[in-house]
Amino acid sequence: MRKLFVAGLALALVLGAAQAETKADDVVGHWLTDGGDSKIEVKKEGEKYNGKIVWLKEPNQEPSAPEPGQPKRDAKNPDPAKQKDPIVGLALLKDFTWDGAGNWSGGTIYDPESGKTYKCTMKLKDEKTLDVRGYIGVPAFGRSTVWTRAEAEKTAAAPATAPAAAPAAPADKTATK
Repeated sequence: MRKLFVAGLALALVLGAAQAETKADDVVGHWLTDGGDSKIEVKKEGEKYNGKIVWLKEPNQEPSAPEPGQPKRDAKNPDPAKQKDPIVGLALLKDFTWDGAGNWSGGTIYDPESGKTYKCTMKLKDEKTLDVRGYIGVPAFGRSTVWTRAEAEKTAAAPATAPAAAPAAPADKTATK
């Protein structure tokens, strides 16, 4: 009886672990960067995973900037043709593949603050936490940051309501009887 109980418990643990495993598309969605200053949308495009900046806490240039109040631009991009591109909409993550072992690798991450592109790996710590590691050469010589899954966006507009009925016009007291 005891052996049957242990076998059943082991089977339950294995099945539970299998359900908790990370799947390739688990990275898809919206992620807030570690400071909460930007939101990245990760999508699957073909067999690759890519991400772009879809929101900035401060999307416009500061009053002391060359173009105050205008959208922030990719001014440090090494390609002069891209230096006028807005940061919102910018491709940040490119060409990641799922390795089947819980990691997305083989891709790159672009840093618009420096204009540099780094090799990158990503790994889910849990369903709401993504470890993003940018590096040069080998991952051991890199820097990690933690992104959190953005809460579900309220995309549905508030229900439309009919305009309030106009008050009834006062009765004409001069009307004839």
